[in-house]
Parts: sequence; C-alpha cells; structure tokens
Amino acid sequence: MKKRRQAKILELISNNEIETQEELQELLLSYGFEVTQATISRDIKELRLVKDLSSKGRYIYSTGKKRKDNISSRAGGIFNESIVSIDYAMNMIVIKCFAGMANAACAAIDSMEHNEILGTIAGDDTIFMLCRTEETAKEFTNTLRKILDA
Repeated sequence: MKKRRQAKILELISNNEIETQEELQELLLSYGFEVTQATISRDIKELRLVKDLSSKGRYIYSTGKKRKDNISSRAGGIFNESIVSIDYAMNMIVIKCFAGMANAACAAIDSMEHNEILGTIAGDDTIFMLCRTEETAKEFTNTLRKILDA
C-alpha cells in the first residue's frame, strides 16, 4: 500500500500544483487513499520532495532538481521496486511494471532529462519510450538495467 501511495503522490505532484499537505491529502483521498497528515509528512520526507517556485509564483511540491545519476535515491526506491522487465526493439523501449506503478517509474525516468529520449507514455503497468536511434534505445536499456541491478 505504501509503494502505491507514494507512486500516486509522485504522479499527483507531477500533474498538479500542490502547495500544502492538506491539498495532497484531499487528492489522495479522492483516489481512495485515506492517510493522516503525519503519514503524508513521512512520505514527503522519504520521497525527498521539496518546494519549488511555480510559474505562478507559488511554492509547490516537486522532486527538485533532476540528476541523471541519482534516480533510485531521488524516487525513494520506487523505480527499483516498480520494474518487472525492460526490453527494446529498434528505437523503442518497453518497460513492464507492477500494476499501478508505471506512472511513478515513468516520472522518475522523465526526470533523467536524457536528450536522446523523445518522449514517454505510461499506462497502468507499461511504459513506452521513443528514442532518437536504435543505439540510444540499446544504451538506455542497458543503463536502466544497471540501475535495477544496483
């Protein structure tokens, strides 16, 4: 339950401008997660969320500055615990995840800001990634596998 809740938190902060823990609590409740403020506070700490200035001048929750080499710690281990398999064909990568975890894993991947990745799409349990070249797909697949094996 904790992993699914934290995955939902990452999804919510990436799709919404959330200023307070109370707003986050209300959104989580609308998705069936009944949690206390203390639980949300612990989740925020474990996920290493920070408050960044939004384009509207408000401070909102975010994952903070993205670094390519720090994906697993930044996402609180969600990435490592979400992925079932990774493979590529031509310039596309397909990542299979546990049910309900693809959005959080995809958010972690997107935060890597890899210039050779044209885009990602996440469903409930699958992520599709489009790369510029087949070589990029192969290299990025190997990079993700190394992160999972670490």
